[in-house]
Amino acid sequence: MKKILGLVLAVIMMAACFAGCGSKNDDGGSAAGDGNSAEKEKLVMATNAEFPPYEYHEGGEVVGIDAEVAALIADELGMELEIVDVDFDTIVPGVSSGRYDIGMAGMTVTEERLESVNFTTSYATGIQSIIVTEDSPITSVDDLFGDGNYTIGVQTSTTGDIYSTEDIEDAGLGTVNRYNKGADAVQALLAGRIDCVIIDNEPAKAFVEANEGLKILDTEYAVEDYAICYAKDNEELGAKVNEALEKLIADGKVQEVIDKYINAD
Repeated sequence: MKKILGLVLAVIMMAACFAGCGSKNDDGGSAAGDGNSAEKEKLVMATNAEFPPYEYHEGGEVVGIDAEVAALIADELGMELEIVDVDFDTIVPGVSSGRYDIGMAGMTVTEERLESVNFTTSYATGIQSIIVTEDSPITSVDDLFGDGNYTIGVQTSTTGDIYSTEDIEDAGLGTVNRYNKGADAVQALLAGRIDCVIIDNEPAKAFVEANEGLKILDTEYAVEDYAICYAKDNEELGAKVNEALEKLIADGKVQEVIDKYINAD
C-alpha cells in the first residue's frame, strides 16, 4: 500500500514539474503566451491635426495624408502606429526629447529645426500662400514688403511664422500676430484684426472655401518640401523610417495617397 501511494505521489510530482517547467520560454515568458509576444512595437507619431488635408479630425480620428503615409511606414516596419495630436510648436521638442518617435505635420526642413532634430527624405511639396479679404489692398506678395506696414496672421512656429518674422517683422516692414491654430488666424482676418494670413496652400484652400469673403493671392510666398522629423540620437529608427519611406515613394504609394486628397478629379 505504501509502495502504491509512493508511486502515485511520484506521478503527481512529475506532472507538476512538467506543467511548471513547460509553461515558460527561456526568457521567462509564457510559451502559451499572455499575448505580449504577439504585440507590435509602437511607432508614436506627433502631429497637429489642424492642417487639412495633411492631418485633421474626422469621426474622432486623425486622418489625412500624413496619417496615411505614416500608417504605410508602420506597416513596412511591422509596427503599430499611434498618432498623438499636440500643439504644433511642441512637436519638435517632443521628438527631440524622445517623447514621440517621429513628427509629421506638413513640416518643412529649416535650419532652426535641424538644430534639434533630423529629417527624412522629402515626401511632398508645399506652397506658402497668402489669404486676404476680397476687398484687401494687398494684391501680391510684393505689397507685404512695401510701405503698408500690414499685420500678418500665422500659426505659431510654422514656416509661415518663421519666414514672415525674418522677412517682414524683423525688417520693420510689418507686424506678425501668432495663433495656436490656422483657423484662429483666419477668424482674426474675418474680424478685421489682421490684414492677411500666411499659411500652406492646401489648408488655405479649405479655409477660403469654408468662409465667404476670402481669397488666396495668385502669387505664392514660398515653396517648400515636407519631411518627417526624428530625434538626433535615434538614428537607427530614423534610418528605418527613411528606408521605408523611400520604398513607398518608389512604389508610387505615397503619390497615391497625395492624389487621393489633393489631385483627385
